[in-house]
Amino acid sequence: MKNNTDTAASHFSRTRIRSLKDKLTAFNMAAGGIGVIVAIMLIFFYLLYIVYPLFKDASVSKTSQYSLSSEYGNTLHLAIEEQNKIAVQYTDRGYAVFFDAQNGKQIKTVKLFNSKASVSSFKLSTQVNNTVAFGLSNGHAVIVRHQFKISYPDDKIHIEPEIIFPAGKQPLIVDKNKKALLDISYQQDEDKASIVAITDDGRLVMSLLEKEEAGLLDEEDEQSSAEYSQSEISLPQIQDARYVLMDPLQRTLYVATIKGQTTVIDTSDLENIKVIQSINLLKAQQTLTHLSFLTGGISLLVGNNEGEIAQWFPVNKNNIPQLTFIRKFKPQQGAINDIETEQRRKGFISVSDAGQITIFNATAQRDVASVMLANTNLQHAALSPRADLLLTASNQQISAWHIENEHPEMSWSILWEKVWYESYSEPEYIWQSSSADNDFEPKYSFMPLAFGTLKAAFYAMLFAIPLALMGAIYTAYFMAPKMRTFVKPTIEIMEALPTVILGFLAGLWLAPFMEEHLVGVFSLLLIMPIGILAFAFGWQKLPKKYRLLIPEGWQAALLIPVVVFLAWLSLSVSTQMEVVFFGGDIKHWLKATLGLNFDQRNSLVVGVAMGIAVIPTIFSIAEDAIFSVPKHLTFGSLALGATPWQTLTRVVILTASPGIFSAIMIGMGRAVGETMIVLMATGNTPVMDLSIFQGMRTLSANIAVEMPEAEVASTHYRILFLAALVLFLFTFVFNTAAELIRQRLRSKYSSL
Repeated sequence: MKNNTDTAASHFSRTRIRSLKDKLTAFNMAAGGIGVIVAIMLIFFYLLYIVYPLFKDASVSKTSQYSLSSEYGNTLHLAIEEQNKIAVQYTDRGYAVFFDAQNGKQIKTVKLFNSKASVSSFKLSTQVNNTVAFGLSNGHAVIVRHQFKISYPDDKIHIEPEIIFPAGKQPLIVDKNKKALLDISYQQDEDKASIVAITDDGRLVMSLLEKEEAGLLDEEDEQSSAEYSQSEISLPQIQDARYVLMDPLQRTLYVATIKGQTTVIDTSDLENIKVIQSINLLKAQQTLTHLSFLTGGISLLVGNNEGEIAQWFPVNKNNIPQLTFIRKFKPQQGAINDIETEQRRKGFISVSDAGQITIFNATAQRDVASVMLANTNLQHAALSPRADLLLTASNQQISAWHIENEHPEMSWSILWEKVWYESYSEPEYIWQSSSADNDFEPKYSFMPLAFGTLKAAFYAMLFAIPLALMGAIYTAYFMAPKMRTFVKPTIEIMEALPTVILGFLAGLWLAPFMEEHLVGVFSLLLIMPIGILAFAFGWQKLPKKYRLLIPEGWQAALLIPVVVFLAWLSLSVSTQMEVVFFGGDIKHWLKATLGLNFDQRNSLVVGVAMGIAVIPTIFSIAEDAIFSVPKHLTFGSLALGATPWQTLTRVVILTASPGIFSAIMIGMGRAVGETMIVLMATGNTPVMDLSIFQGMRTLSANIAVEMPEAEVASTHYRILFLAALVLFLFTFVFNTAAELIRQRLRSKYSSL
């Protein structure tokens, strides 16, 4: 009786321990699952935290308001130095007045010329160099540049404003007839400078200045003491011309009338000046109120009396640049009085006579902020070099505005739509995030990267799925158990091979090898299946006594030397086949016949290398799913008279389909997120080309390449995180859809 009691107590104790273990296991599994979900959510919210500022609207807030003295005349132009401490006012009486940008306190005043002639025109010529041109009523011109010298006495910043004269202090004769200059444009480089003006009697005059000894004034020079030779260039006369602009390269001249009729003149050859285009920039009944260059001097910004602003720039058509309408921006209230461009981005601020201030980004084609001032006749605006301070002028009343506008380049169209960038012949999807040029237009299209991601995954799966699934089916269903114990671990251990090693081998060995034996690689696709089928046919024709020498399930071992021989044969005849069928150069043949360019590191290399990385994953999961099909289903099918092949296709594959589908989806996820193989085995060029002979750049590889060079918290930096978020969401949506399909397959075939 006691023994029975002890046995019952022992059994009860073991039951409690087992129950406790079950609960602990369930708790650990639940905690692990919740931990994974929490980790994924934390990653998601961190990405959102970094990306969110891209979608914040810009803000404009007034910081101060003050009046400037009317003693020196009315405002023609305002400019601010980089520290936002000192600003300069150019007036219609020929003065440059430096003042405190926050309170208007006068710091320094410079008389720019002593001529009795009045100012008849004014133009900002090269914003980055702070150069302006005054056109006078006697046909003369004065070229002026302001600069701010910074020093640190006693470890405190000191800014000293100065005025320099790049073309000398004496006014230059632009029109020998001494007619007033209604509009003027000035551009210079190291060798020469050009002044173009419209006179009040309707003539277009141009003067060329060349330094007799050295180049033009450097930015470090305080005064110009050089002597210039001046020559007057005859230009085609434009009736009713009112606006004139010369591009920074001094090769193209734009002359426009009040009605918007614009003539484009080629001045690259001063001995053969010619009109290359005549076009109207406005609609009927509209009048031109502002014409200026966007940063970089390529695009024209055209403002009219109806508050509309349009962007135009030259587009090559039959190797002839034609001024082309590109985009227009949200209309403003009132006529456009002034447009002030940013110095370091493709952005600008418009000022209307109705008192509206609007910040635009040209590339994104969007207004990022707008302020409406009541009862204010706004005339001029000035942006600081960092675009964080704005000064607006209404007569002598100056208002200072603080601007928060960190990421104006961001928009849906920039990321996912075709954009017409400067110097491109048509709208395109382009990723080009940086350049050595300060006037560079960043291009942040995700389309080439998303395309490259899917292209790399497609070719990898095209290579991996047939091999992995066929191998899994044979290993799980036909192969001898003893042989399976060798094959399955061997393939699975390949999954532990670092992808950086595969990428290294693909880039340094596989890519040159495939380029050299390209014909052999493609002939392998034909020779290999034909050779294997021929061997299988011959094997079946052998006498049964010979076939029985090989145990059931071990026949696959016989294919190893066959595969090796066929591969050797294909590569051996590669050179001869290239000579016979492709004239000895298949790359030239592809270009001449099919119009396909060949890059050594291309999609074919990526497909093979990434396919090798993906095959173990697909093989292992699919093989387990097929091998786990209950044996009674297989035996029952065979007992009912089905052949092994019929049993495989109609019972085993259907039952294992959820697992097979999961294997494919997991392999797809692995291919989409792969970084090192794509990074090392392609040219990393973000192009959209389906050709198997072209490379690509994927989202993951792009992040790996550019993140170390991106400035923290910059637009480029945050857009790279946005690319990571897109990749995250892509895989999440893809895997969720795959799981739903897998569950449907499981419920459909679970009753077999």
